[in-house]
Amino acid sequence: MTNSSSGSNNKSGSGRMAVPEAKDAMNRFKEEVASELGVPLKDGYNGDLTSRQAGSIGGEMVKKMIQKQEEQMR
Repeated sequence: MTNSSSGSNNKSGSGRMAVPEAKDAMNRFKEEVASELGVPLKDGYNGDLTSRQAGSIGGEMVKKMIQKQEEQMR
């Protein structure tokens, strides 16, 4: 059995953003969150981070984005 495509060229984990212009803003946001959490994020390759460190950055980013959206909906 093969996986069928939903017609989208966007693959999970491909590193592509829906709005390419937002890439710099997202990188600044990621650096800001990493700094707040005390995670040593550097330019370029960060494969030396633990899964916990990397996950904490992404999790906190999502949490902040949800909070911001909820504020805007009020």
